[in-house]
Amino acid sequence: MKLRVDIQYQFSGAGVPEKAAIVKWVRAAMEDSAADGLEIVVRIVDEEESADLNHRYRHKAGPTNVLSFSYTEPGGVQTETGLLGDIVICAPVVAREARSRGGDVTAHWAHMVVHGIMHLRGYDHMHERDAKIMEQMESRIIRRLGFADPYA
Repeated sequence: MKLRVDIQYQFSGAGVPEKAAIVKWVRAAMEDSAADGLEIVVRIVDEEESADLNHRYRHKAGPTNVLSFSYTEPGGVQTETGLLGDIVICAPVVAREARSRGGDVTAHWAHMVVHGIMHLRGYDHMHERDAKIMEQMESRIIRRLGFADPYA
């Protein structure tokens, strides 16, 4: 699979995954898709940048765990640039969520990457039926990566 994954670290610290792990999770989430020639950017950020993006693009206050920005045209048509899109993950929020759930921080990171990629692929959880489809796909990918089902 010729998929380019660009990792950007605006934030780094304990628990933030290495590039190799993130690339592995992105590839797993793209495995059953037509990913040849596509590029995905994964940006790891602090709470300030996450909150700014969340406010600017979703009109919601505060930081969030993961944001996805698709570069597809309306109707799902891929742009000529080959860019599928960006996912922006807020490291402090992901760490806090994992701790509060008593879970494996690495597994939660993998889930956030896979979840973000599913949004870039056009899946969402706005309606119960769509959420179930997206969750089933995420669960299958996460289990294949060797982590527990995040929705179990």
